[in-house]
Amino acid sequence: MHQENHSIILFDGVCNFCNYWVNFIMDRDKENRFKFAALQSEKGRELLEKYNLPIDDFDSFIFLSNNQVYKKSLAAFEIAKNLSGWLKILLLFSFLPSSFTDWIYSVVANNRYKFFGKKDSCRIPTKEEKAKFL
Repeated sequence: MHQENHSIILFDGVCNFCNYWVNFIMDRDKENRFKFAALQSEKGRELLEKYNLPIDDFDSFIFLSNNQVYKKSLAAFEIAKNLSGWLKILLLFSFLPSSFTDWIYSVVANNRYKFFGKKDSCRIPTKEEKAKFL
């Protein structure tokens, strides 16, 4: 389904905030470590089913790497480990209890449409981005 040398980020394809972070990660992923799929897409659904995850819960992005599933703040920390630059500062918070960091994540996730808006449909990758999407 995917090449083993790529990690996969599943994200809410209609969320403006989520799409901002997908663009942010793509711009900094110089080694092409990541592939992306909207949670609402056919590939997203296939991966959710493969890993026995709910197929209708779009409140968390999912990070799949080496057959491991990371959600919420743990996903953010794992992604930060694989990027260079200032984003690594997030790792300072990885030592806090995940119940606390997931709570913060959930507050943002539950209000993301109100704060950042949403699109009517999932993003369509540009010609240049297509290779990064499943």
